[in-house]
Amino acid sequence: MSDDDQELGITESKSHNTGEWYAEVVQKAGLADYGPDGMSGFIVTRPRAYGVWERLQGFLDAKFKDTGVQNAYFPLFIPESYLEREKEIVEGFDPEVAWVTEAGNTELDERLAVRPTSESIITPYISQWVRSHRDLPLRVNQWCSVVRWEATETKPFFRTKEFLWQEGHTAHATAEDAWEETMTRLDQYESVYEDLLAMPVLKGQKPDHDTFPGAETTTTVEALMPDGKSVQAGTSHHLGQSFAEAFDITFSDEDEEERTAHTTSWGLSWRALGALIMTHSDEQGLVLPPGVAPEQVVVVPIWQEDTKGDVLDYAEGVADDLDDAGVRVELDDRDERNPGFKFNEHELNGVPLRIEIGPHEVEDGELTLVHRPDGESIVEERDGVADTVRDHFDEIYAKLYAAAEETLDGEVREADDRAGILGTLGQHGGYVKTPWCGDEACEEPIKEPMAAEIVMVPFEEEDPLVDGDHGETCAICGEDAERTAYFAKSY
Repeated sequence: MSDDDQELGITESKSHNTGEWYAEVVQKAGLADYGPDGMSGFIVTRPRAYGVWERLQGFLDAKFKDTGVQNAYFPLFIPESYLEREKEIVEGFDPEVAWVTEAGNTELDERLAVRPTSESIITPYISQWVRSHRDLPLRVNQWCSVVRWEATETKPFFRTKEFLWQEGHTAHATAEDAWEETMTRLDQYESVYEDLLAMPVLKGQKPDHDTFPGAETTTTVEALMPDGKSVQAGTSHHLGQSFAEAFDITFSDEDEEERTAHTTSWGLSWRALGALIMTHSDEQGLVLPPGVAPEQVVVVPIWQEDTKGDVLDYAEGVADDLDDAGVRVELDDRDERNPGFKFNEHELNGVPLRIEIGPHEVEDGELTLVHRPDGESIVEERDGVADTVRDHFDEIYAKLYAAAEETLDGEVREADDRAGILGTLGQHGGYVKTPWCGDEACEEPIKEPMAAEIVMVPFEEEDPLVDGDHGETCAICGEDAERTAYFAKSY
């Protein structure tokens, strides 16, 4: 094996050393580098990964704007007094934040926090902007980064001290309107994963003891990783009136009565990139669905000296047609690399579709198309290449989704006692679905030995254990079960 091949190859096993394999894919596929020495937990996001993030951002941002959201931007720094107001709302709120205490040579009168989240600075401004029922609903979102210094056991995109995300904040006249908003955003997060990233997710809510501090209900989409761990893939919070009361978000209704608004907040981070990479990629490197791939197609001409001119002309024409049709295409006509090296390199980088063109394709007016996920090779007519390629994009997406769906379907198991939960999680991982009394104390006998927790419960209207004479008992304590709980280890 040459040094070049070794440099391109993935040496770790996805199934046996998932963490090491993931780190190798991230670095060798040119997605991220680790931050400077002395800055553990920070990463440098390289253009390939940032391009994926931009396409996810564009997909989601369009959905936001179609449903009445306007983008804004709030300061990176939050005065300590603002965070203290949030501390008054949320019992135990004490984030481990980075503080700015000096500007130049001058000590600041008040410490400034590098934002760990923005409720405490966005909500006061919403309170200024809302005066009448005519101002509602008010919807703002910002795309930004946040810093959470408490992050440990960091992993690129999954858990870093600084990460990119969006956070939306809304105010509404009624609790019903706020709940509808909460579910709208959750449905949009589900669409990001299922329609763009080819990843099925579970949708539900967090147990009461794991809601966002100060919220009435936290809803979540959960994605299963190949190592059997769950990723909290996006959350949407029905905040009720706690933040509105603390920050005085009031409005005059149609009868000129003063009322307190109902608020929501919702966010999705670049953890989605980590989940995407880990779900689809393999021992050859990165695998991406066409919708987010920086290069959707690579055209690789294969020639001998006597056919070089014809092959290159034909390949350039194909690439030009695809480019004119809006397909992100690369023509790899490098002289110094052989076709095998190019194939390996583009597979490592996750290009969804490869078009191979040699003398036979030129002579027959054809193309050889190769799918990245499984290496399937198909011969197609040259004419109508753009429509043909789009059809193959749909096939590649379908392959990725079907594989992920099969994994998820096979990793939801049931257990009706503590031993069954622990044994299933220990042997298989994945999700264990079980009857639960609703008491937080019944999570501890699983959490303590297995580092697993309740990651989701179905919505009440979808849970057969709610308000029914079901006869089920809690798998832990034996009392009447009130909810269905999904236990899992998680990132």
